[in-house]
Amino acid sequence: MKSFKLYKHFIFFGCAVILLSSCKKYLDINQNPNAALQPPINGLLANVTNTAAINVYRIADWTSYYTQYLASASVASTVDTYDDVDASGAWDGYYNIMTDLYDMKNFAAQRGLNAYIGVADILMALHINMASNVWGDIPYSDAFLGVQNIHPKYDDQQSLYDTCLHLLDAGIATLQQPDADGELDPNSDFIHAGSAGAWIKTAHALKARMLNQISKTSSYNPDAVLSELSQAYTSNNDDAQITAFDGFNPWAQEAHNNAALLLDGWLSAYFINATNGTTYGIFDPRLPLITDTTQYGDYRGTPNGAGPVGDVTQHNECYLVTDGWYSSDNSPLEIITYTECKFIQAEAEFRKGNNEDAYNAYIAGITANMQKLNVADTAMQRYLSEPGVDVGAESLTLPLIMKEKYVALFLSPVTWDDMRRTDYNYKDFTLPQNAVLSTFIRRLNYPVNEISTNGDNVPSVKLDDHLWWDQ
Repeated sequence: MKSFKLYKHFIFFGCAVILLSSCKKYLDINQNPNAALQPPINGLLANVTNTAAINVYRIADWTSYYTQYLASASVASTVDTYDDVDASGAWDGYYNIMTDLYDMKNFAAQRGLNAYIGVADILMALHINMASNVWGDIPYSDAFLGVQNIHPKYDDQQSLYDTCLHLLDAGIATLQQPDADGELDPNSDFIHAGSAGAWIKTAHALKARMLNQISKTSSYNPDAVLSELSQAYTSNNDDAQITAFDGFNPWAQEAHNNAALLLDGWLSAYFINATNGTTYGIFDPRLPLITDTTQYGDYRGTPNGAGPVGDVTQHNECYLVTDGWYSSDNSPLEIITYTECKFIQAEAEFRKGNNEDAYNAYIAGITANMQKLNVADTAMQRYLSEPGVDVGAESLTLPLIMKEKYVALFLSPVTWDDMRRTDYNYKDFTLPQNAVLSTFIRRLNYPVNEISTNGDNVPSVKLDDHLWWDQ
């Protein structure tokens, strides 16, 4: 059974040590008149920009099993087999940082700091959208009132979606104010080093992701998606990610665990077969940059739900390794990337009927990802010239776009959104062995700690319930 690993909040510059939660500020009756009543705003900025990426990991550490990037090294583990899991650590991580974002925005508003308000709105939208995509209805409008309301009501999924779009628009508008430029402390902004322009691009990228997410609904508008992309990223240099850690990248922790035979982060047979030539007949040059060969000199994954084959000390199967591109100590921890934007563009153009533009974006997405992973030019060109990749505009299909996006967004929780809205239509993708459900999983249940403290408001759900945009 997979256990969730809690990682400490990253603390920078000493001042972040005194970060306060909204609940605590209502309980501090005896104040020291000589002590600061508010945490330093740059300490808050440091905390929220680092922890935002960590929270992407916290969700991905569950969803990567549902998308079969990873497989458990235990037979019939709960996370592999769609059994109920307790993601209290991820839930707490999200609400802790959302509370800090709420505080940062209020403190910034009191001081007239538009750039900090804009960043708070953008990161709040990121967190609400990601949490709602996992759990559905969640508390938001009543969530940050401390002891004034310790049992917040739940906002419905579609209203939360609309709230996120509004927050992103507000963040863009605030960051476009003349006084926002140069206002952010570059040493405390671990995502964009204080660049208001970079944050505006990220907001547009997140809007494009969200507008593309509703492709199964009557509200889907590919032109709106493309409009946001035209104002978003133009190269890998724009990516929203962090490379500064208290220790190292949390995926690296899983790799170090494997090296110490504390088994976690094993690669799924589905992902390995999608990249080693088994499923598509094409060897992907990114695979050697993600993992090592087995003792047999080839790449073998673990079938989800089946557990490992033979003696786990003999390296019979592949797993995250300490020198992998995604799992070395200082590997980037990505939030949203230029690569993702190109695949969003490819899908939107394809759905619009613009096959030529869709094909160009599809090739650009593969190229951008391989360049970021430092795939050798000869290997990249060889892959791009493969008949199964270089299909031409007229033969491009949505499943092929999604297949390449699946590989390029390795470990991203966005892939679970993609799989649900395409009804898991990926070649050879099947239910895990020993699956508890008879169909693919569509959501998580609410965490045990939330049920115990706010049970009257927690909705009753099933793991095969479809979210509002997944009907």
